[in-house]
Amino acid sequence: MNGARMIVDTLIEEGVEVLFGYPGGAVLPIYDALYERREEITHVLACHEQGAAHAADGYARASRRPGVVLATSGPGATNLVTGIAAAYMDSTPLVALTGNVPLALLGRDSFQEVDIAGVTMPITKYNCIVKSPDEIRASVRDAFAIARSGRPGPVLVDIPRDIAEAPCGAQREKFYNSGVPAPSEREMDAFAQALARARRPVLLVGGGVVADGAGITAAMLAERLGAPVCATLMGLGALPWDHPLFLGMLGRHGLPEANRAVEVCDLLLAVGTRFTERAAEDRRQFAGQAQIFHIDIDPAEVNKNIPADAALCGRAGAVMEGLLARLPTSPREAWGAAFTPFARRAFPEPGTPRALIHTLWRLRTPGMTVVTDVGQHQMWTAQTYGFSRPGELITSGGLGAMGFGLGAAVGVALARPGRRVALVTGDASLHMNMAELATAVALDLPISIFVLDNAGLGLVRQLQDEQCGRRHFAVAPGLRTDWVRLAEAMGARGLTLVGRPPEAVVREALTAKGPCLTHCPVDPACNA
Repeated sequence: MNGARMIVDTLIEEGVEVLFGYPGGAVLPIYDALYERREEITHVLACHEQGAAHAADGYARASRRPGVVLATSGPGATNLVTGIAAAYMDSTPLVALTGNVPLALLGRDSFQEVDIAGVTMPITKYNCIVKSPDEIRASVRDAFAIARSGRPGPVLVDIPRDIAEAPCGAQREKFYNSGVPAPSEREMDAFAQALARARRPVLLVGGGVVADGAGITAAMLAERLGAPVCATLMGLGALPWDHPLFLGMLGRHGLPEANRAVEVCDLLLAVGTRFTERAAEDRRQFAGQAQIFHIDIDPAEVNKNIPADAALCGRAGAVMEGLLARLPTSPREAWGAAFTPFARRAFPEPGTPRALIHTLWRLRTPGMTVVTDVGQHQMWTAQTYGFSRPGELITSGGLGAMGFGLGAAVGVALARPGRRVALVTGDASLHMNMAELATAVALDLPISIFVLDNAGLGLVRQLQDEQCGRRHFAVAPGLRTDWVRLAEAMGARGLTLVGRPPEAVVREALTAKGPCLTHCPVDPACNA
């Protein structure tokens, strides 16, 4: 038993079934150990380490288990950084394993040496360099425990090559154990009494509600309070699109009804959200008539961006269940009857990007997951698609990483075998990580890619309209990519909306065998 075999044994002990990675010299011992256990762990070879990290992120969000990614030292490790940061910002449980040069060569600027623990310190919950083969099992076990405990997030374990090759002795058996914060009975009582007194409450659901699988509890709480419900981008899907109290996404690119409800409410109950500037753009005017009550698993988020009048720290579902037990059992009449629920919004104007998203929603297949990249297409999807369950939308909300989508779609497809994945992306985003289309083809995954092509960086152009007096610069690169031929060259099916009814093309794309890319030209003047 050497260090590499101990690593693989511990991964199997943790229930890891799929591992994303890219080999190199510093991790060859680990790959050799994986070869011996290849019937127990499926290794997915990405085209780029960033794609592997995003795939592990998508896998984690779809499976609700930590995703695992493995990369070699130096550039292999640094290529993971964007994916690790995306997982950190969106609270995704991720375990990143990196190789490094032997211990004696650390700090000597050796070939392919990088202090990846130092690089990733600000974007991981915890990281470590394993300096003894006897610490391997505990280090890997701790990584999984920390990644999924409390507020989930990424953990990195850096393993020098000589540690992976060394024989193992007795392993440390004391593992990390972290409790989850929970409010006191008195805090819960006072919080519930204040909620019961509110005349115009609004419930704001964030990614913490989705991550905790607490959507049903949130709906029950809203019904009990008679409160209209708004969602952050990461909170979409917590309540189904057709719930009569659901108004849609709020914020800079949100829906008018949702923003108006927050403007006039007298109490805003925010659950599992960080109050980013996209949700609360004007910090001084946000919910200006309301008391703000905040529920979050991470005490560091309370009063960080928006001051709270009252706060409870704990898991979203458990805290909301405790409040329900303390509130009057009879549901209150909803006060926001004047607001149009999401389900009654008008059909988008034909020929627009939103109309295409609406068509995708109408023709969705059972259990389909929607993944997006970052840009205007992400906002059009959030504004228009009717999400009905937690985890139905997988997107990079916090870091906003262009290039996230295709890798994440691969991970989602592997976590939900047999179910369709629809990737809504833009031409600029797909250019960043298009190589992972080859990975999807190699695995024959049912991924339908819709490229909303506005021939440039649409959201940056929109910001230049708003902030730079319409002086457009470096947003129309003039690329001539033939997306259909590119897809076919990589072994995928290629379709185009040009000259065909959108509904027929979308239906064909959603029933294609294996990966299918559909080119969807968009008017560059369309804004989100």
